[in-house]
Amino acid sequence: MIPNSAHIDRACGAVLGSAVGDALGAGYEFGSARVGADGPQMIGGGLGGFARGEWTDDTTMAWCILDVAATGQDLRSEAALTAIGRNFRTWQESGPADIGIQTSQILGRVGTDPTADVLTAAAEKLHRQTGRTAGNGSLMRTAAVALPFLDDPGAVVEAARRISALTHYDPRAQEACVLWSLAIRRAVIDGDLDLRDGLRYLDDEAVVYWTERIDEAETSEPGRFNPNGWVVSALQAAWSSIVHSDGFGHTLDTAIGIGDDTDTVAAIAGALVGAKWGSSKIPARWLRILHGYPGKRAEDLAHAAELAVNRGPKTVV
Repeated sequence: MIPNSAHIDRACGAVLGSAVGDALGAGYEFGSARVGADGPQMIGGGLGGFARGEWTDDTTMAWCILDVAATGQDLRSEAALTAIGRNFRTWQESGPADIGIQTSQILGRVGTDPTADVLTAAAEKLHRQTGRTAGNGSLMRTAAVALPFLDDPGAVVEAARRISALTHYDPRAQEACVLWSLAIRRAVIDGDLDLRDGLRYLDDEAVVYWTERIDEAETSEPGRFNPNGWVVSALQAAWSSIVHSDGFGHTLDTAIGIGDDTDTVAAIAGALVGAKWGSSKIPARWLRILHGYPGKRAEDLAHAAELAVNRGPKTVV
């Protein structure tokens, strides 16, 4: 397909929506502050002592993927996955204020220039040892995964699984990333919100499992999904926030109001509703102060998202 202006707006909305949700939720993470009568604000602070409008590790890791997608590399390839992994490692070496425990464990085991194979092997080994590698740390970074593959859902599935497995090997983490990435793709293409469409790309057992969890999210109040550090409850919290809200801002208010891992749930939800509504519907007051590692701002995210959709810079002949 040839992307049009609406596709580009919604693709930018996915990336910016996730970053805005992240920065908005950062100040309230794990009860760092109480949400006031006017709803969540970009107050900064939180666990990492962030500045107002500064995104956290959620968006930083999404940027590490988007940065590679913007070059035109195929995110399923060994070269692209290695580039993503090395972006992760470079960030870790910068001494971030906040980084997930599982992500830190994996990156700390693979040396300074890890390949995708080495990262995936380390993640698989940790999963085999503990059976507990289904945190929300790969779902939170899915905003850009589908952007280069708007005409190829099968490629979205493969990329989502392989990128998750770099740090989060657990099948549930991979499946959640598949479902959310496909939903983002659908929203970018036609503005629809449909999480169930991705079920047909999972095996029979996973279809039953996730159908029950999606039903539960749709029929339960969002506040039920606290705590939400587990990838399943994080997805349910984000989806419940979306189906029980009206519009971009209201969704983020609902997601943050659940509590617990507020920046991550809002980042996950923000990616999908951003893909529906587009960057043009995101309040400018948030975009003006949005910033974070590695020295980027909202316009940088939007530019990279457009490049990702177009599969890299256009060559002038």
